[in-house]
Amino acid sequence: MPTNFTVVPVEDAERDNKSAAAAGTSKPISLGNIFGEEDNEDNLEGLNSGDESQRESSPFIHSDDDREQYDGKNMALFEEEMDSNPMVSSLLSKLANYTNLSQGVREHEEYDYEDGVRRVTVTGPQMGTFIGVYLPCMQNILGVILFLRLTWIVGTAGILGTFAIVSMCCMCTLLTAISMSAIATNGVVPAGGSYYMISRSLGPEFGGAVGLCFYLGTTFAGSMYILGTIEILLTYIVPTATVFVAQSKEGEGLAMANNMRVYGTCCLILMALVVFVGVKYVNKLALVFLACVVLSIMATYAGVIKTVIEPPEFNVCLLGNRSLKNEKFETCAKTQIVKNNTVTTELWNLFCDSEYLNATCDEYFALNNLTEIKAIPGLLSGVIKDNLWGDYGPAGMVIEKENQPSVPAQDNDNDIKMPYVFNDITTFFTLLVGIYFPSVTGIMAGSNRSGDLRDAQRSIPIGTIMAILTTSFIYISCVIMFGACIEGVVLRDKFGESIKTNPVIGILAWPSPSVIVIGSFFSCCGAGLQSLTGAPRLLQAIARDGIIPFLQVFGHGKANGEPTWALLLTVGICEIGILIASLDNVAPILSIFFLMCYLFVNLACAVQTLLRTPNWRPRFKFYHWTLSFLGMSLCLSLMFISSWYYALVAMAIAGCIYKYIEYKGAVTEWGDGIRGLSLNAARYALIRLEEAPPHTKNWRPQLLVLCKLDSDLAVKHPRLLSFTSQLKAGKGLTIVCSVLEGTYMTRGNDAKTGEQKLKAAMAAEKTKGFSHVVVSSNLRDGFSLLIQSAGLGGMKHNAVLMAWPAGWTEARDASARRNFIETVRETTEAHQALLVAKNIDHFPGNQERLKGGTIDVWWIVHDGGMLMLLPFLIIQHKVWRKCQMRIFTVAQMDDNSIQMKKDLQMFLYQLRLDAVVEVVEMHDSDISAFTYEKTLVMEQRSQMLKQMQLSRTEREREAQLIHDRNTASHSTNDKASGTTPDRVHMTWTKDKLINERNRHREGIGVKDMFNMRPEWENLSQSNVRRMHTAVRLNEVVVKKSQNSQLVLLNMPGPPKNMKGDENYMEFLEVLMEGLDRVLLVRGGGREVITIYS
Repeated sequence: MPTNFTVVPVEDAERDNKSAAAAGTSKPISLGNIFGEEDNEDNLEGLNSGDESQRESSPFIHSDDDREQYDGKNMALFEEEMDSNPMVSSLLSKLANYTNLSQGVREHEEYDYEDGVRRVTVTGPQMGTFIGVYLPCMQNILGVILFLRLTWIVGTAGILGTFAIVSMCCMCTLLTAISMSAIATNGVVPAGGSYYMISRSLGPEFGGAVGLCFYLGTTFAGSMYILGTIEILLTYIVPTATVFVAQSKEGEGLAMANNMRVYGTCCLILMALVVFVGVKYVNKLALVFLACVVLSIMATYAGVIKTVIEPPEFNVCLLGNRSLKNEKFETCAKTQIVKNNTVTTELWNLFCDSEYLNATCDEYFALNNLTEIKAIPGLLSGVIKDNLWGDYGPAGMVIEKENQPSVPAQDNDNDIKMPYVFNDITTFFTLLVGIYFPSVTGIMAGSNRSGDLRDAQRSIPIGTIMAILTTSFIYISCVIMFGACIEGVVLRDKFGESIKTNPVIGILAWPSPSVIVIGSFFSCCGAGLQSLTGAPRLLQAIARDGIIPFLQVFGHGKANGEPTWALLLTVGICEIGILIASLDNVAPILSIFFLMCYLFVNLACAVQTLLRTPNWRPRFKFYHWTLSFLGMSLCLSLMFISSWYYALVAMAIAGCIYKYIEYKGAVTEWGDGIRGLSLNAARYALIRLEEAPPHTKNWRPQLLVLCKLDSDLAVKHPRLLSFTSQLKAGKGLTIVCSVLEGTYMTRGNDAKTGEQKLKAAMAAEKTKGFSHVVVSSNLRDGFSLLIQSAGLGGMKHNAVLMAWPAGWTEARDASARRNFIETVRETTEAHQALLVAKNIDHFPGNQERLKGGTIDVWWIVHDGGMLMLLPFLIIQHKVWRKCQMRIFTVAQMDDNSIQMKKDLQMFLYQLRLDAVVEVVEMHDSDISAFTYEKTLVMEQRSQMLKQMQLSRTEREREAQLIHDRNTASHSTNDKASGTTPDRVHMTWTKDKLINERNRHREGIGVKDMFNMRPEWENLSQSNVRRMHTAVRLNEVVVKKSQNSQLVLLNMPGPPKNMKGDENYMEFLEVLMEGLDRVLLVRGGGREVITIYS
């Protein structure tokens, strides 16, 4: 009867142990110390560290020192699991103290050196929604395109066209932000932003491919911002600071491009040095750059309001209906009155060959009058009607005002030399989409700072969506305001050449265009610095994940984590964009990369939502898979709208990276949605396979490979895996299994180790499939379990491949023989094919190439066509490709061998198989003395093995004596009997088999009876006949196929009477004697090859 008792501290024992108290021990002495079984602290430390042996040797479950981890004995039942499964209280304590810090977006680590010791002070995340998400997104979204290209886009596409462009792009980013919010709020998002979200949602292949595309997009964004900076510098701030000067009007574009390359490269180097010195300087200037953007936008709105009261004093000079560059003249007139004299103006000199009134002038100049109109008529002027529709044109077209009277000239060849304002590029709607889209990128800025946020799951959705709504309102309002306030010819003037080379948005701003020039300049500088800061860290995060091996070098950096090597690569790629030297050509490139990134963010959200994985529990609830698919479709459409060839190139790059990661083996498991999608697809396919068995045309060997493991748990016959890959060529199902003897409790670790070594061997032999190691009380039960239950649903094996048990004759017991025979019986009962490879270690490896030779098929009985199909599959592999297939069949005395050969050739023709056909005639033959001797030795060996009381030494001695006696009698018999006939009677149909059995039941022939020796009289006549068949067939096979690369034979089944099992292996040994590579084939009872299409 169990007794309940409680142990309490004993005061007397504590007083008796004063030495322990003097040593500083203030805790009560446990009973373990009282009884002297735990008299040192090492035992207690062992208990705390999880030493199971000390736990089990301890007389008590709970020691006093464990109270530091948990109090009392309430959890004593779970004490042994505390190391692997901590208590909920300790788990919650760790989670409460968890801090998620970004690696490089901001420098949290400050290094203090005191007394030679480096101390790291880490500042926890403190930013809220407004500072941490809203403002960074605003700063990244509003930028160079707004200040340098939006007015030109409005003038070219019209208000309605631009409204469509802005609406599509903003809708795309809004839908992407909704999907991103769902992903970002589905658990803690470490620093890494969009790359982390995509890779952890779609897997390493998609994550690596899209991550690199996003990196390239961010890098080219740096190029675009630097080109914008240099364009502002050379066009509006210091137009005289040019290195290359055009000698003619035609060379102005090339000279400007070269200047952009020189200054852009210098600016890139300067920015790279700033980033290299320390990103903290960039972060300190971020607020200044943001202030520039906000002030510029506020100045623009103020200027629009002012136009209602008093429009700005900026005029445009038109010649006829053509807009003129007014940087070289002040008066928009051909002549002017000076002191009552009519004199020509500077404009006259630009179109005429002299300053005199009788000079020869340009024809169009002579035919048309000059008109001066307001560049900004004002918000209430009604100019919005003229700017509703677009005005696209080719490169070199003069910008003209509609509805303005004009007299065309006959000769326009000299127009390029005149001070007209021209289109610098050919304009069309899709081009404008590609140029505009970078102005809505930057929505990932909040998620990139997730490590710096106080509550990322709340801040990212609110801040990002509010920033997108705010910027969308700004863009749409700017489109309407520009179209309602500014004249059309001025809007289409990209560089403001008709308004004294001022930015078009600048003349609208109040109080001065300089506000826009300075604000946009610093905005572009800040955006370029942030791109050069973020792109290397993104590349570093990809490299540190280890999914792309050749990028691992870029995961290293300075001691404080700064990605030095990644920065160098980023600068190199950024220089490529700068060498393009055109903001209009670089913008579509980064548009494609960003669109691809956004596409996969939407795909990730849609996949996770549709799969309904248990871990998909976003706190952001305002999402739906239809919105994600709409966003994905919109991203894909915009990719091909903006630039179809760039889209194809970007998709090709992503596809190559995907296949590279897949080929190199992305072993990283992130619980991604693609894996869940694969599981769903596999489940659906398995259910479909279960509906009906495969048709004969779809039949292929689905192999269960039975491997043996040695004492070190390594694969004993690795060539078995090589032959598997040669037979399968990566198609169909392959399950490689092995069995360990014992119990799973004792050999569980061995099973896991064996499975790992099986996988390693499969990888080395390039065998694609699954591996499994089971533990069973004996090998026989393990093999039986695998044959019955391996596979799943309709995806089950239909054939078993194993190696011939070569050492069964020397085995200590008969287990190897019994296991093999029972495997044959069970595969037959399960209607599965069986392939047994003899001398499997002699088979060629995957690296070998056979120079020629033949693969011989000995078709004795019809087994459903396995013997025909297997060599065809083998020859498909490059190892056997140069081998020729030969088919041998056996004819009896009353068969027409010539007709058999023709029929077989026609059958192979209908099967579309190329093979040489040969019919072997094997007629009746007397049973030789050699056959009797082989049978006698076989039966004596069987009797010997049954005497289990004999020691191994005695059995080997007796076997040797029998072998010597057999050799002596065989040599004597050969001298007496002479040569044996070459032909033997072979039965291979059911009727002939019955006739043969009836003939043998009548007794032995008279000639045989006179030649019999006394010890032959008691032999089983069934064994004699079987041995006779094996001997004669072996002689013919050896004669024809001894030098073949591979011999395929029909495998006879074991006897139904289990008393003859010990002789079955002998028959097979005799059948294969003298042959090197043999594959015994036993069909599964169904047709596997057909002549029909």
